Amino acid sequence: MTPMLRIWSVIAFVAALAIAGEVLIASAMRGLGDLDRLRTGPGLRGFLGPIRAVLASPKFVIGALCMALNFFAMLFALSIADLSLAGPAIASLTYIGNAIAAKFVLGERVDKRRWLAATFVAIGVILLSH
Repeated sequence: MTPMLRIWSVIAFVAALAIAGEVLIASAMRGLGDLDRLRTGPGLRGFLGPIRAVLASPKFVIGALCMALNFFAMLFALSIADLSLAGPAIASLTYIGNAIAAKFVLGERVDKRRWLAATFVAIGVILLSH
């Protein structure tokens, strides 16, 4: 595998982990609804209900694990690629992936302005790679 292919493979993997984690966490939180209704009482003890509900959600736990793996994968990416490439590339690919996942996985309405922004980000990623 060529060094540049290896770098871009790692960057894509880091972005995919971030997208998966964010989509799973968003889906879990939507499924739970308003956390205020899960409060179990007044004061600090009242926060135990929402905390239990969040930690009992398999989607949330898997999403959090994806985000933790994303952190360590990003450390690896930074060990093999320049920050000036890896940082913006990971962020922009994550942005583009989140827009796509929001539309097709979460069923969100993504307006033309967001698609246009994602297109410009994609162009930026292409310019970074050359």
